[in-house]
Amino acid sequence: MELEVRHLRAICAIAETGSLTRAAAALHQTQPGLSAQLRRIETMLGGTLFERGQNGVVPTSFGEVVLARAQAVLPTLDDLMNTAAVAPRKAGAERFRLGSAPAPLLGGLISAVREVHPGADVSSRGHHTPQPLLDDVAGGRLEAVIVGDSPGYELPASPGVVLRPIVTEPVFAIVPAAHWLADREEVELADLLEQDWAVPRPEDRTPEYWARVALGVGRRMRIRYEAEGRLLVEVVRHGHAVSLVQPTFDEVPGIAVRPIVGDPIHFRHVLAWHRDGPMAATGERIACLVTQSYEEARDRSPVYRRWRESRRALSR
Repeated sequence: MELEVRHLRAICAIAETGSLTRAAAALHQTQPGLSAQLRRIETMLGGTLFERGQNGVVPTSFGEVVLARAQAVLPTLDDLMNTAAVAPRKAGAERFRLGSAPAPLLGGLISAVREVHPGADVSSRGHHTPQPLLDDVAGGRLEAVIVGDSPGYELPASPGVVLRPIVTEPVFAIVPAAHWLADREEVELADLLEQDWAVPRPEDRTPEYWARVALGVGRRMRIRYEAEGRLLVEVVRHGHAVSLVQPTFDEVPGIAVRPIVGDPIHFRHVLAWHRDGPMAATGERIACLVTQSYEEARDRSPVYRRWRESRRALSR
C-alpha cells in the first residue's frame, strides 16, 4: 500500500471533525470503512495518529506531525492538479482521462469515446470505490468515469457532475464449482447465508448493502475473508467462501455463477462526466454506446442469458 492524496484528506477530515463518524460522513464513507483505512495508514506510517477520548478523537504527538505535513501539502497538490486539468483545454488538445470502479464497462467507454471523439488522447485508471473517481471528475482531473451504487446507497451529487444511469442489474452468487450449491440453477439467499463469505474491503459500501439485505431476512453474513478481484475469486475457487458478482462475470474453472432466487440484490452502473467538460455535448451519445457495450457483455454470458430467458417466461 502506498500513501495517496485521499489518505491525507482522510487524516485531515478526522482531525477537523474530531470524530470518525463525522469524518466518514464528510468523505462519503462508512465509519467502519474509514476506521479500517486509518488502521492501514497507521500501519504504513508506523505509528498511531489519533487517540480516542470521551469527546471524540485527538491527534497523538506523531499524528500532529503527520497532520501538519498533510495540511501543508494538500493545497499545493490541489493547485497542481487544477492547473494540470485546465492546461490541456487552453492549448486546444482534446484529452479524455477516464476512470472506472470494478465493472465490465471500461472497455466499452474507451471505445465509445474513440468513436465519438476520433483522434482524442485517451487514458484510464481504476479505483476500487466510486467516490474518489467522482471527486476527480468534479475537480477536472478526470473527464468521465464508470461507477456504481446499490439501492439505499445511491451516489451523492457532486458539483458540476452529470450522473447518467446505464443499467440496473441483478447480483449473482459465486460459489466453488465443487460446492453443492453449484448443482442448483438458482440458489436461495438463506443457503448462501449459511456459508462463510469473502467480501471487498469496507471502504466500498457494497458489503454494507449486502449485510443489510441479509439482516432484512433475519440473518447475518459470516464474513471471514476480505478480498477483491482475483484474490476473491481464488478464495472462492479453493472452497473457503462464497461471494457475489456482477452477472456478466465469466465463469472460470473451479467457479460457478448462479442467480439468487427472487433477485434480492441489485447494482446500478452509472456513467459520470463534468457538465462543462469535453463530454458536455456528447455525453448522451457516449452513454448510449456504453449501454450497447453492456448489452453485448450481457448476451455473451450463458448464465445471464438463461436468467433473462427464465424471467421472460415468468412474465408471460
